[in-house]
Amino acid sequence: MIDARGQLCPMPVIMVQKAAKENPAEIQVLVDDPCAVDNITRFAGNNGYQITSAPQGEDYLLILRK
Repeated sequence: MIDARGQLCPMPVIMVQKAAKENPAEIQVLVDDPCAVDNITRFAGNNGYQITSAPQGEDYLLILRK
């Protein structure tokens, strides 16, 4: 799981892009920036991933699956 809390865009997206190269089947990322949720969702759609978003208190858990 990628812990991108405290990271401002574009860092969470860059972290997800790197993870997609290493393990493209499933990526889990924890973020606390609503902008990161939007940008990672856009990345997922552009790269053939299904995305699930679940609030985790003040954070968001995003799960990307191919």
